[in-house]
Amino acid sequence: MNNTIKTKNYVLGGNNPSYIIAEIGSNHNGSFDLACELIEKAKSAGANAVKFQTFKAENHYSKNTPKISLYEEDIYSLIESLEIDRSWHVKLSKLCLDLNIDFMDSPCDFEAIELAKSVDMDILKVASFDMVDSKLIRKIAQTGRGVMLSTGMANLSEIQNAINICNSENNHNVVLLQCTSLYPAPVKLSNLNAMTTLKQAFGCIVGYSDHTLGDHIACAAVANGAKVIEKHYTFNKNAKGPDHQFAIEPNELKDMISKIREIEYSMGDGIKNGPREEELEMFEKARRSILASKDLFKGDIITEDSLVIKRPGMGISPLFFQNLIGMKLSCDVKKDDPINWNNF
Repeated sequence: MNNTIKTKNYVLGGNNPSYIIAEIGSNHNGSFDLACELIEKAKSAGANAVKFQTFKAENHYSKNTPKISLYEEDIYSLIESLEIDRSWHVKLSKLCLDLNIDFMDSPCDFEAIELAKSVDMDILKVASFDMVDSKLIRKIAQTGRGVMLSTGMANLSEIQNAINICNSENNHNVVLLQCTSLYPAPVKLSNLNAMTTLKQAFGCIVGYSDHTLGDHIACAAVANGAKVIEKHYTFNKNAKGPDHQFAIEPNELKDMISKIREIEYSMGDGIKNGPREEELEMFEKARRSILASKDLFKGDIITEDSLVIKRPGMGISPLFFQNLIGMKLSCDVKKDDPINWNNF
């Protein structure tokens, strides 16, 4: 599998910053103007991509599907009410292109996949619920675009099946997202360590699709190695609709991204070789070192009683305390002055 994927505006994976997807999904509430506004605010917040969902109820759910306890209405009617107007894609993709933000989608049927190709999407997302649809995954893999697989509810053999399909189509641009398919998802089921499992098992870029409330789990995922973060995003979490309540608003998206970038910056290079340049003053003035415990004079032989360990750090390191015992001073040293090698 490739460890980086290039889009029009960004590179995912490798040593690059985490790729942040503002998942608009159906939170446009059927308004094209609102969809555009959400894209613009996502860009202002620092997101790398916005993502929509393209489905048709008749291809998505049987009308005989039992009622899902999470929703008041039957699922078929709900999904039908959330269908995106597919004529928007050309204009939305143009807006994203102008703003230098990636335009993504979860295409849920073959027609939607062709539509994604027609507007030159770089990455297509497979929703967790569609992870076992081998035909859909194969059709997406055949586009040659990046394939992002959300792995909520999936076991390793099902993920392997999806990976095998992509490999068989010579598509190695695969991203795996750890996910919990509950809305909202309880923190205790996040299982962020599964990202390590996915990375080790499949060698793919890994990330986290977050359905928890707040942003702290998404931030923790980045600290734990997530190279992609997907977070549901809305104009108003009190709006009517299934995905608003657990989503974050534009100001919260901006705050989350700012935290993520600080976390990434804080990770550093992993090299541990002494004080940084910015620490040198504290190293010299606030670290412990060896000082004279009393007035000492030229010719004195150093004993343990001659020395004290305290701040500042302008003397010999305490690591050499025992080495100084028995040495003869070549000059006077006043009480509380640092002991240095040129004193001998």
